[in-house]
Amino acid sequence: MKTALLFGSTGLIGGHVLKQLIHNSIYSKIKIFVRSEIEVKSNKLQIIKTDFSNLEDFKEHIKGDDCFFCIGTTKKNSPKQDEYRRIELDIPKQVARLAKINEVKSFIFVSSISASPKSSSDYLRFKGQVEEEIKNLNFQKIVIMRPSFLMGKREENRVVEKVGIPIFNFLSPLFLGSLKKMKPIDSEIVAKIMIRSANENMQKTVFESDEIVALNLDQT
Repeated sequence: MKTALLFGSTGLIGGHVLKQLIHNSIYSKIKIFVRSEIEVKSNKLQIIKTDFSNLEDFKEHIKGDDCFFCIGTTKKNSPKQDEYRRIELDIPKQVARLAKINEVKSFIFVSSISASPKSSSDYLRFKGQVEEEIKNLNFQKIVIMRPSFLMGKREENRVVEKVGIPIFNFLSPLFLGSLKKMKPIDSEIVAKIMIRSANENMQKTVFESDEIVALNLDQT
């Protein structure tokens, strides 16, 4: 039986990861790191109220088998550049380092389509820099998910996705070859493949959006 660590359990993908972990017999304990209490109940669950500006104080809790990292923000929710950088770059890098120190075996990270440490976009550059940091830490298993536009019910209203997803869905039949990864993807599928990848030998590190969909089709 395994212990899962989950960061971002109240987000779109993280919420699905949490629900699926609760019903997954492989995991006997799920540690979730949150700023405030959540309503989900399970005898597997250990809720760790976390001050993300002082993660070193929670080092002893970041122990387990598989770490699922799904935290993210937007410029709208974090308009100050320092705060945006802290959430998108500093926090995931620090969590990964602490997990490695504590000999966590697997690190599964939600990145983004087109992530690159050389991107002119802060969002894509930070995601790319976190990817490089995780790779350099040499976990026993590294999984990087690069989903396209995420479909699913969010608590917040993201205008870009609200407008972009219908357009991309309409154009999806035209996305062939390398453009397949541009198609919108269901957030529940991303969560499912994250957990599956932590427990299967897929001989791959980075999964583009269309590859995530293909893996899901393998089991349907």
